[in-house]
Amino acid sequence: MPNYIFKSPETGEEREVFQAINDEHVYVVAGLQWDRVWTCPQLSMDTKIDPFSEKQFLEKTSKPGTIGDMWDRAADLQQERASGNKGIDPISGKPVETKTKKKKDLDIWV
Repeated sequence: MPNYIFKSPETGEEREVFQAINDEHVYVVAGLQWDRVWTCPQLSMDTKIDPFSEKQFLEKTSKPGTIGDMWDRAADLQQERASGNKGIDPISGKPVETKTKKKKDLDIWV
């Protein structure tokens, strides 16, 4: 059953109430009808993909976004592949460095 949040108009107290989807979403305490609090649903999708799967990479990066977002995601996957292979990315065959160098007082990734 879904969880709905109601707020007392007098005290500001909030309570979570379980109600069926088809129920009238009203909460009354001692003759006082509480206000329903509307919230954004918390949903996370596409958070974990196989770093070795070209198909999953293409599916995840074909969504709207910038080229920089895609490069960031590719770099993250390269780091993940290298972490389980002694620091060498098996796809590119190159070692992945995770150290930073100081250049003009800025930290940059190399």
